Parts: sequence; structure tokens; C-alpha cells
Amino acid sequence: MPTGSRRRDTPPPRTGPTEVEVLRGFLDHLRDAIAAKVEDAPEPQVRTAQVPSGTNLLGLLNHLVFVERATFLGDRVADWQATFHAAPQDSVAEVVARYRAVTVRANAVLDACADLGAPVPRPRPNSPAPSLRWALTHLIEETGRHAGHADILRELIDGRTGR
Repeated sequence: MPTGSRRRDTPPPRTGPTEVEVLRGFLDHLRDAIAAKVEDAPEPQVRTAQVPSGTNLLGLLNHLVFVERATFLGDRVADWQATFHAAPQDSVAEVVARYRAVTVRANAVLDACADLGAPVPRPRPNSPAPSLRWALTHLIEETGRHAGHADILRELIDGRTGR
């Protein structure tokens, strides 16, 4: 088993008192956690399957780019399984930058929404958008789930733990 540096966990965020501030605070906290797990991971281990399912660290972050785009920006994804693998020419820095950029765009959409019960304003005709509340909760669940996977994969790569 690799030995690496252990970092202290970053505690959950202190957020404002409103429901939207709590949900967005936790989502941003999870977004930062998974990006940090990937951003300095070594090649080729970052894209090497560490478990029998074929899951790899860079692929998890690449997948979340597509989840954010589909949920908040209205993009369609034809093959969700394919999103779990970054293109061979994509560097770690490029995938991390793409993820951070899509979260900025998603947050801009969220900034324009005042009512958590209203549908996410995304350009996808003939397909009803979920409520903002549902979208935020789904992204917290999806990002949290994959951040947990990333914790394990990163520890298998170089022993690094913590958020």
C-alpha cells in the first residue's frame, strides 16, 4: 500500500441561514473536495482503474463535468458510461479546469434563480426541467458519492487522505 501525506479533513461549511445558502454551500464544498483529490494526482495512476469496476480518479471528475452540464446547462448525454473516462489527450489540469469552469457556469444559472421550487432554467425543449431544489439535492448526492470514491482511489494511488 502506498504511503502518502495525510491531510486534516476540512469541516463542513458554515453557510447562511436560508435553504439555498445551505444547499449551495454544501455543493461547493463537495465540488472543491473532489477537484482537490484529482488536481495533483500523478499520471498514469490518475486514469488507471484501481478497482474491478474500472473506475479511475480522472474519469470520476470527467463524469461530474457532464452531470453539471446536463443538470444545470441542459446538455444531453448520449452515453453516460463513456463520461467516466477522460480522453487520452486530456491532462489532469485540463479536466480540473473544465470542471471548475462548468461549476462557475452552473453557479451563474443558480444565481439567477430565487425560488427553489421553480424549474432549473435550462435550454432543453420538450423535456421538463427539475426543480432547483431537486437539482441541488441531486448534485450534492452525486458529487458526494463520487467524492467518496475519489477518497478511496486517491489513497490507493499514493496514500493521500483527507479533504
